[in-house]
Amino acid sequence: MDQLKCLVIDDEPLAQNIIENYLKEFSFIELVATCENALSGLEWIKKQDIDLIFLDISMPFISGIEFIKTLQHPPQIILTTAHKEFAIESYELNVLDYLLKPISFERFLKAINKLNICSSQVIKPLTHELENDSFIYVKSEKKNVRILLKDILFIESVKDYIKIHMTDKVIITQLSISVIEQRLPDNFLRVHRSFIIAKNKITAYTQHDLEIGKHQIPIGRNYKMIVSKNFNSLQ
Repeated sequence: MDQLKCLVIDDEPLAQNIIENYLKEFSFIELVATCENALSGLEWIKKQDIDLIFLDISMPFISGIEFIKTLQHPPQIILTTAHKEFAIESYELNVLDYLLKPISFERFLKAINKLNICSSQVIKPLTHELENDSFIYVKSEKKNVRILLKDILFIESVKDYIKIHMTDKVIITQLSISVIEQRLPDNFLRVHRSFIIAKNKITAYTQHDLEIGKHQIPIGRNYKMIVSKNFNSLQ
């Protein structure tokens, strides 16, 4: 798959950083530049072909919506804003999606998956290919910590944060279990509203629970069917 050339046009440094970090998860998207306003973005559009723009609405000089109207052949555009009231007008401009700040990774992934409609190609995060050096980053203790997927035993949800149980340590991060689930490859399985397990780390199981080493993981009532599909001998 050819890489999609992407621009981020946003005057908020925090919003820029979030989108940049999310984009690192997708190998088929190349971030060409990050711009603080639409005029700077226009210079990049004139330099080379741009396939995708993450475009803020409220910016100096010219708004994101006004900027779209000036483009004769606009690329795919995903609008980002803290204001809901622009939604109707933005969809009239045939934008791909409309993301409200603060943007979660789960919502970002849904927007990225809409590129599938336009490209007719299968879109997956980079981490969906499980190799020995595959990894994700999570924020823990004010740092972005790299976690090798092969070292994860299971993930446990506790209130508004998760514990990532690894072979040698436990990483705690303020992230929902649903968001981390979207970032994991097929080797990981949600078996309970509060647990995701690495299938290749299971040492024993029954119809009620799974064992990973010394840890006993319950199988949720609503997850028994999907677990049984993964383990055909489970009754």
